[in-house]
Amino acid sequence: MEIIAKITGIEYKINLANELERIDFSEFDINKSPSSCLISDKTKLFAISKWVSPKRTRSYPYERVYNTLSVAKKITVIPVVKDEGFEGDRDFIQWDTISLMSLLDVYVILGYYNSADKHKRKKDKITNQKFDNEFIINKIKEIENYHSSALHWNLKEINDNLPTIIDNVKKSYTSIASKLNIKLHGFQGLDDFKTKIQSAVNAFMEFSRQKAKDAQAREILTNQPKESLQTLTKAKITITNYLGGKYFLTVDEVAITKNTISLIESKHSKSTLLPGISDIKDGLIKMIA
Repeated sequence: MEIIAKITGIEYKINLANELERIDFSEFDINKSPSSCLISDKTKLFAISKWVSPKRTRSYPYERVYNTLSVAKKITVIPVVKDEGFEGDRDFIQWDTISLMSLLDVYVILGYYNSADKHKRKKDKITNQKFDNEFIINKIKEIENYHSSALHWNLKEINDNLPTIIDNVKKSYTSIASKLNIKLHGFQGLDDFKTKIQSAVNAFMEFSRQKAKDAQAREILTNQPKESLQTLTKAKITITNYLGGKYFLTVDEVAITKNTISLIESKHSKSTLLPGISDIKDGLIKMIA
């Protein structure tokens, strides 16, 4: 089954959000801060969250963003690329991630890592990667004085600054590889990624959408052995929002009653009967979209 929908506007009410720690901007370090927190100076207050990977299925990044949504000015820091070494994964940011953040009025800082530790067991793998904190601080200062919408900021960053950030990624990973004497993935993939982005935002969107669509096609064929499904009607959901973003999602079950379609997510667990709070918040972000 495939469900196709278009969003023309969104309304939501925030529940379950964590109470956020407040940090003075003069003492802020993105690498030492909580996954979601408040930063303040004498006159302004921001909520900031950070991702540990550009991949949306790792470490519940949506939950981190969800915890900041009740604050007027929201920022999230996402690594453009995360290369874990030749024996690890390499993930790239996707346009639809940025589109969703724009939809939620969240300013995206496209970050990059400039330090890491060598994996203790695998020769060509790194861990404990850290953002270039000075770069992040400067971007927060730019946003502090930026008075257009998050959408305008995010599009500006893609069009004007993303190619330069990718160059910084290459320099940083070259330095890390040399310092730790490890092998990373080749830069050809980064060069191809940069070329696609430089050509136009539309090319970036189509490139990302195809990758997301391929992932959707793989997911639709996969059943978790511990998921107890009542309808066995795993379905594709293709959503277009008013910003031009396309979301290729899957849902575990679908129930149709007259004019109502119920989307049902199943979570497997070895020790609990109900999904954890992180799973719930992750789902709430998807429901907002």
